Amino acid sequence: MKKLLLSLLVATKSSIACQREFPDEHFSSQFARSSDTLTARAEPFPPVWTKNEAILHRAFDSVELETWASYYTHGDHIAGRNKSMAEETAKKWNANGVPSSLVEYEVYLNYPESQKLVLNRANGSKYEAQLWEDKIAEDETTEYPGSIPAFHGYSASGDVEAEYVYVGRAHKDDFAALKSASINLEGKIALAKYGGPFRGIKVKNAEANGMVGVVIFTDPGDDGPQEAKGQAAYPKGPARQPSSIQRGSVAYIDRYVGDPTTPGWPSKPGVPRESNPTILPKIPSLPISFRDAYPILKALDGYGKAGKDMRRDSWVGGLNVTYSTGPAPGITLSLSNKMKDATTPIWNVIGIINGTNADETIVVGNHRDAWIIGGAADPNSGTAMLIEITRAFGELLKTGWKPRRNIVFASWDAEEYALIGSTEWVEEFAPWLADTVISYLNIDIAVNGPLPGASATPELRGIAQSVMKKVIYGNRTLYDAWYSLYRFRPEDNGFGNLGSGSDYTAFLQLGIGALDFGMGPGSTDPVYHYHSNYDSYHWMKTLVDPTYAIHTTAGQYIALLAYHLADDPLLPYDLDAFGRNLDYWARDVTSLTISCCGSAGATQQAVNLTTLIDAFRRFKDVAKQYQKVTSTDAFLQDDAKVQATNAKLKKLLRLFVREAGLPDRGFYKTALFAPNREDGYKAQTLPAVVEGLQDRNLSQAKEWNLFLVDAVDKASEMFTLP
Repeated sequence: MKKLLLSLLVATKSSIACQREFPDEHFSSQFARSSDTLTARAEPFPPVWTKNEAILHRAFDSVELETWASYYTHGDHIAGRNKSMAEETAKKWNANGVPSSLVEYEVYLNYPESQKLVLNRANGSKYEAQLWEDKIAEDETTEYPGSIPAFHGYSASGDVEAEYVYVGRAHKDDFAALKSASINLEGKIALAKYGGPFRGIKVKNAEANGMVGVVIFTDPGDDGPQEAKGQAAYPKGPARQPSSIQRGSVAYIDRYVGDPTTPGWPSKPGVPRESNPTILPKIPSLPISFRDAYPILKALDGYGKAGKDMRRDSWVGGLNVTYSTGPAPGITLSLSNKMKDATTPIWNVIGIINGTNADETIVVGNHRDAWIIGGAADPNSGTAMLIEITRAFGELLKTGWKPRRNIVFASWDAEEYALIGSTEWVEEFAPWLADTVISYLNIDIAVNGPLPGASATPELRGIAQSVMKKVIYGNRTLYDAWYSLYRFRPEDNGFGNLGSGSDYTAFLQLGIGALDFGMGPGSTDPVYHYHSNYDSYHWMKTLVDPTYAIHTTAGQYIALLAYHLADDPLLPYDLDAFGRNLDYWARDVTSLTISCCGSAGATQQAVNLTTLIDAFRRFKDVAKQYQKVTSTDAFLQDDAKVQATNAKLKKLLRLFVREAGLPDRGFYKTALFAPNREDGYKAQTLPAVVEGLQDRNLSQAKEWNLFLVDAVDKASEMFTLP
């Protein structure tokens, strides 16, 4: 029985890092090809550019983008094995006019040696899962030698044979439901489907319930196009290829990210290392295809409790089975997973354009490593895009232009394991970053469909939308596409909140605002084979972006957004949006129904949430006045006032950082947002207060409530203008 009923806004429901859900009833995949069927334009077209904006927008070459996308998707570039690609990236950035070099770290990773999964039936027959994907003649990289097998990064090695239980999405509440149904979990292997919590949280939950191994599959019932609905599977059509397997990390990123053996300090040769990292699983796990999951699920039909009777959202999927829990007498799984440990170099590529003001910096980053040879969407749509972004800025530099603020470009390594490259770099340069960086722009899965989506800290949402109006997308602006999608979501204007799952994570915990942007699929667009061999150049070229026009649009957008953040005299922060979102978050906290202290009123009295609401409302009033004053010509022409205000704006999110961090997970230091501890990806706003209420720890909730009140009052005082 739940002790708390939550009614909280979340950034995303997706189980995939950096993917987003899109309300595509108002927007379809036809936009990228023919935008005439959409609603009327929200903005004038074509957009009016300044001279510098025109140079950046016109510098992009879709042929170059495709060339680099092809390069990055035709070789093994798993973390720690992609130095040649790092060197080539640095070489090209240098040629584009951005001085660049490699920054090396020595980190703990593990790699697959051998994997095996066998279903042992009661009659003595066996079924062995394939654990690799079918080779497809049309898709050349699927036939490459040295193709990466199906495995989970950071999975424990082990050999186990046991009965197994289907556990739905392996959410904490799924396990609670199984226990309520008297399903024995101890000593069993968990069979789970992707979706909901991050895969590492699934393994963590299974381990916490005494299970000895985990097998995870992607269910086609969660897709838009499906063979069951009459659509052909890839490569003949848009539905999921039946042998597709989702690889990925199973580190417990709800605790901390980065090299598991060096939490809080950079992984350089000779540094002390944790011998028993708390974010690594103790039980083995494997990913499998839905084709291999089918006979394993089928063997449970009629045993335990039928899926429809579990009354859990998304428990029943799209396969022709009952999704029964099991276990089934005499039916077992034999799971063997052998991993090779390695402490090995990884390579970030860092490029820098120095600004006229050395005290202010923006960072634009994308990771380069992938679980497979391809990675056309994740991450190489963004990696190819950074080539063109650096080239566009190189063209602007040739005119004699120099930005007001430093611009740092970063190509991260080892993101897939636990956001390692970015986290180690942030840990090494934390004092400088905290002192100078105003914003971080993240590009991860930059393109896997035609629909724009973004999550961002609130102060960046105004400029993020404004810049969309400057970007051509088909016969309209990118903002027109955004407006078509999100005009019915006035509270957040379509933006999600940031939790974790990509390289913005470590920046947020220094009090640095961030935006994560990408173009994704709607429900009728081709299925994205996330972390599969079919995330390939061929898939991208034939089904998603044949002319690389979507890549071009996304790159132009990031370039123009970086330009304005780096060069606008007054930092283009939207304090009004920041204030509104503080109010939303406080409302969400007060909407908790708490079974504690006798009544919700007693809890309010103990924690004094009304002080937080009052503080947020005071800031909203200050923010409105700030926006009014700073938009006047008189203010903008006063360089001293502008610089003094910029210094304050840079400090805004730092006010909410508490060095000791959240209780029980000190890596996450900001009181505003952290990954939801039961999910790993989703944003939890005001996490320490919410978690205190969830745990009935009212002293914690009150303590962090008072910290927030103090931080908001300081912000109000700082931005009260005469």
